[in-house]
Amino acid sequence: MTKLDSLAYLKLNKWQKFIYKLKCFFCAIPGWLDDKIRYINRFFKKLFFKIGETFVDVWQTFKNGSWSTKVSFLVMGFGNFFHKQWLRGLVFLILEVVFILYMILAGAYWLSMFGSLGKIETRTEMVPSDLLDGELVEQIYYGDNSFKILLYGLLTIFFIIAFIYTWRLNVKQCKICDQITRAGKKIKSSGDDLKSMVDNDFHKTLLALPVAGITMFTVLPIIFMILVAFTNYDKNHDGLMNLFQWVGLDNFNSVLTFGSGMQVAFGEILAWTLIWAFFATFSCYFLGMFVAIMINKKGIKIKKFWRTILVMTIAVPQFISLLYISNLFADNGIVNATLMNWGWIQSPIKFWGDGTLAKIMVLVINIWVGIPYLMLITTGILMNIPADLYESARIDGANAFQQFAKITLPYMLFVTGPYLLTSFVSNINNFNVIYLLTQGGPTNPVWGDVGGYVAGDTTILITWLFGITTGNDANYKMASVIGILIFIVVSVLSLVVFSIMPATKREDDFS
Repeated sequence: MTKLDSLAYLKLNKWQKFIYKLKCFFCAIPGWLDDKIRYINRFFKKLFFKIGETFVDVWQTFKNGSWSTKVSFLVMGFGNFFHKQWLRGLVFLILEVVFILYMILAGAYWLSMFGSLGKIETRTEMVPSDLLDGELVEQIYYGDNSFKILLYGLLTIFFIIAFIYTWRLNVKQCKICDQITRAGKKIKSSGDDLKSMVDNDFHKTLLALPVAGITMFTVLPIIFMILVAFTNYDKNHDGLMNLFQWVGLDNFNSVLTFGSGMQVAFGEILAWTLIWAFFATFSCYFLGMFVAIMINKKGIKIKKFWRTILVMTIAVPQFISLLYISNLFADNGIVNATLMNWGWIQSPIKFWGDGTLAKIMVLVINIWVGIPYLMLITTGILMNIPADLYESARIDGANAFQQFAKITLPYMLFVTGPYLLTSFVSNINNFNVIYLLTQGGPTNPVWGDVGGYVAGDTTILITWLFGITTGNDANYKMASVIGILIFIVVSVLSLVVFSIMPATKREDDFS
């Protein structure tokens, strides 16, 4: 596509400019993808180069190091003890002892079973009891547990990686001690290490526990969930009475194979999820901005009262409001009863029973829930727009709509661009509004039972995932697959939008 120069671009009308920008966007996608692929390629090249450098450095350290350094390759912390760094040496030695004991007592077993996820299933037999005069009783013979093998096997792998990193750090510390000794300088003592922990390295001391917590309670569960997607873990393979096994990409094939029931359901639910997220995000955004503009407008009285009324909707827990509204518009709810008493309708309106009407209802109710948040956010931003801009626009003859389109909206989009992106992502995973209002219904008879859960017209991916895991079939493997696909969709959208967002490219435009 031939790019226009500035003069040719200015000659275009509004729609031609829009079409030109749209063409530029789509034409730029291949180049953007090529840049990302090149970036990933450079990243892995640097990674392999770094690994190679590490092996060379370890060999050179062993070859040129002192005898205490060479011993430290087997007995971690020995080099630190030799140089009277008692605290460091003790920490390294304890970590090595704990690692060896763990691998001997448990780690080796979990690692050996990780490839099969168990071989012996738990079984029950009726055996005669000596205490009950030979009466038959149920005896349980416990076997392997696939769930524990997967979890503890993963923990063991993490432990091994942590030990390798610690061992490398131990070798590096010994190398530094050798270099300092050869230079005739003083090596840090344990007292110096303790002082450094609360002074120069205090940030490491503070971050150590949070990083460990994030690794254990965030990173580890995510990787565990990803691994479940490659197994047949479900109600029929609970990991105890019926062991589950690795199945490779079979679960992904069942979701992504064109024409399959899961693929059709996933495609339609994904489409509705994106539609829901788009309208839920931008309807609240523009209407919340409109409310903030109206409240801040000169001549509006008791502004604090109007803001307080809107803030009150935030103060009430959302699940209470949504459950109340769900019952309000039920077939036997107050709305239908009132309309029938007035004679306006003869039979109840299926607010939650008709797919199209249910979708409209959740979008409208989400506006009522979301406007107060946007009103508060945009109020603060609107107050920071220089009044001189509006004064100059009025002098030039701009009407209220032109002032909004040329001043207010560009400023708001620039400042709140990142918020719009995060809001869109949040609405993709907005469980509360959909589930508390419709539970994903009404049931869609075309889809039927997919993944152990009967999806409905308002079901989005996150409620589908919840239904699959809590339904009668408890199809954990498919829920894991859907969770991974949600992550891929959200990540791609976030990266694309964030890379073209003006707020990330022209940070000084509105400063």
